[in-house]
Amino acid sequence: MTTDIDSNPPSHCRFCAAPLEQVFVDLGMSPLCQTHITPSQLNHMEPFYPLRTYVCNSCYLVQLDEFVTPDDIFSEYAYFSSFADSWVDHAKRYVDLVTDRFGLCASSRVVEVASNDGYLLQHFVAKNIPCLGVEPAANVAKAALAKGVKSVVKFFGRETAQEMVSEFGHADLLLGNNVLAHVPKLNDFVAGMKILLGPQGVITMEFPHLFRLMQENQFDTIYHEHFSYFSFMTVEKVFAAHGITLFDVEELPTHGGSLRIYGRHAEDSSKPVGERAMELRARELHAGYDRPETYLGFTEQVKETKRKLLEFLIRVKREGRSVVGYGAPGKGNTLLNYCGIRQDFLDYTVDRNPYKQGKFTPGTHIPIHGPERIRETKPDYLLLLPWNLREEIMQQMSYIREWGGKFVVPIPETKVYP
Repeated sequence: MTTDIDSNPPSHCRFCAAPLEQVFVDLGMSPLCQTHITPSQLNHMEPFYPLRTYVCNSCYLVQLDEFVTPDDIFSEYAYFSSFADSWVDHAKRYVDLVTDRFGLCASSRVVEVASNDGYLLQHFVAKNIPCLGVEPAANVAKAALAKGVKSVVKFFGRETAQEMVSEFGHADLLLGNNVLAHVPKLNDFVAGMKILLGPQGVITMEFPHLFRLMQENQFDTIYHEHFSYFSFMTVEKVFAAHGITLFDVEELPTHGGSLRIYGRHAEDSSKPVGERAMELRARELHAGYDRPETYLGFTEQVKETKRKLLEFLIRVKREGRSVVGYGAPGKGNTLLNYCGIRQDFLDYTVDRNPYKQGKFTPGTHIPIHGPERIRETKPDYLLLLPWNLREEIMQQMSYIREWGGKFVVPIPETKVYP
């Protein structure tokens, strides 16, 4: 029996309602990471919010306070998944995998929560498998429709799930990639998935793995749009509290290290809990992810990463070298604001997304250009802000080597690639 605890104040865990007392890491004050600044806004006041994460000493969910509503963040959004080629390829491989594994066909029903611009569901459309997206950002959902992906423009939870069951029926496959971390009302969201899932249906969710975040110092994946950070043992508790059993898990390289969990109704005995789920749970317990002291050392790791990056930038700027950025992702804005990197260190950054071009990064006000700017200015160093896509970017931008340009990856620590 679960209780609706989403009305509790931010000083309590958004899952189990225990008091939040232990700070995980404090990254200072930061603006919302996707609120890119237009030229007309440069002289206006910009809101900054504390970027301080806590760890719950009861369920070990790492989390941020909710300072702004999801409507303020996601109703119009600047992130379009299709601008990352490797992410679209990842989505296609997933669609092929689950179609074969679960026997999806023209009589199946697939629903994706936070379906973005149709980057994933377009591959189900190509297979003639009925699908539907749920996407709160109307500007992004419009791009999905152009790919043949119908979307419900709403935030997902119990109420939306009940409406969808009434109108469309239950889902045989219910999925969400990089949405679980974005949900402030966590219990309402997972309860909605329980409602929408068919009796023999499967849930898959992908999200950054807290284990990898800590092991590889990925502090820049912390920003206000990410309300929660999950270990496997914690996400297992969250879903179990709503009658969903996690029966399998995959460890993925995406976003610096993610999990793909597989869930089913607790009463569905046709999908036994597999070895991968049991092994990962045991590994996390062995590593101490059920003990408060495990989380205490992360702050110093983060401080040292900041020092090393600034030491590198100070040195090369004193040598008269030029440094520009690649990308304007959420993680990049956490890095830039926490480290205090502005145009004194970074001349500009570039992004393939036209929605961001001609604007400025939140807080640090670094100009965002199209990628062609790099060939025009021939910088000495290219700082890869979406470092999780470094292989893809280094291949796309390999021509900087023509003039001796080098790539810089800041996480887990500053590293230069020729």
